[in-house]
Amino acid sequence: MSAEQQIIVLGIELPITTAPAGNYVSARQSGNFLFTSGRAPLSENGEAIKGKLGREFAAENGYLLARSACVDLLAVLKHQLGSLDEITRVIELNGSINATPEFEEHAKVMDGASDLLVQVFGPIGIHVRSVIGVSSLRNGVPLTIKATVEVK
Repeated sequence: MSAEQQIIVLGIELPITTAPAGNYVSARQSGNFLFTSGRAPLSENGEAIKGKLGREFAAENGYLLARSACVDLLAVLKHQLGSLDEITRVIELNGSINATPEFEEHAKVMDGASDLLVQVFGPIGIHVRSVIGVSSLRNGVPLTIKATVEVK
């Protein structure tokens, strides 16, 4: 099943992409690689989601937040490429987690995004990954993710 079909099966509605928060672009292609800027979780009511993992959010909440950020990431990829089916492999996923110093479940949080990429793309969605904890992120968001994908 194609990625575009899988999005429908999963019941995911990709949002309209938003403009970058500064002087940069949301995605840049170089050869067969497409690099994305960081994406944050989406709120259902349009208000920014703010808070830290380990304080306002537990790892289980973080998993859903990372999944939400990945939905926004998929929207950027589709906007840039015209179709998610142009992706031949997800290469890398990076995450920054706005966390308290005591929080240690970064990997569980990032699984929300990683699991979604594998659900959408199947075996070509398996990727290398890195995640770090940070003391703050723009506008107080709880996390950001970015990816590198290979395209046709």
